[in-house]
Amino acid sequence: MRNNKFSGIYYDLATKIQSGEMKSNSLLPSEHELAKMYDASRETIRKALNQLSQNGYIHKVRGKGSVVLDIEKFNFPISGLVSFKEIANRSRKEWRTIVHELVLAKPDSFIQKQLKINNKAEVWKIVRSREIAGERIILDIDYVNKEFVPTITKDIVEHSLYAYFESQLGLVISFAKKEITVEQATEADREYMDLGEHTYVVVVRNHVYLNDAALLQYTESRHRPDKFRFVDFARRENIGLPFK
Repeated sequence: MRNNKFSGIYYDLATKIQSGEMKSNSLLPSEHELAKMYDASRETIRKALNQLSQNGYIHKVRGKGSVVLDIEKFNFPISGLVSFKEIANRSRKEWRTIVHELVLAKPDSFIQKQLKINNKAEVWKIVRSREIAGERIILDIDYVNKEFVPTITKDIVEHSLYAYFESQLGLVISFAKKEITVEQATEADREYMDLGEHTYVVVVRNHVYLNDAALLQYTESRHRPDKFRFVDFARRENIGLPFK
């Protein structure tokens, strides 16, 4: 019941921020005031605020309170595995996926290394632009090991690969290793994204693993830099080292 209470508070506050009822750069009510408003404990309120902070809705400032962030930028959690469809639905803006390439191919030496496969294996290569509110702001290039995914259709890749993997194929996606860099835009970036004056993109490379640690997918996701905020929740751990 307590988890339901915390989730309800989180979603209510997130909805108010998304709708503009709570403006960016404004302060949320204090924990004490929120506890009264929602008839909840301070602990429950604190948990909801931590989740809002983790997902990029607010920034907690010591001695000041919780400041509402500008959510015109889409929040990508660094430590989580979230699909584009989930991010886009959260934004409540019109979105679509444009499929440029869907082929079954022999992997080159680079992809063999990324997926730990040999040259006899086959992979699905998928190239897609992601459009939100009429702007193409992500270019996704995916390589999926055919051993785990025998069939993929254009309709599937226009919607959600993860939904297909998990709901239709019964695959259990466990974790991913991520690398985030800022790189100069390529010719493909300029062709498949609406970059305008931007000459750099934020590149997220993912190695996605199943629950038995088998490599399912290698993805290169290229983002227009003005449209995204990469967020995480970090906690300092005392590992017992002496201070100097």
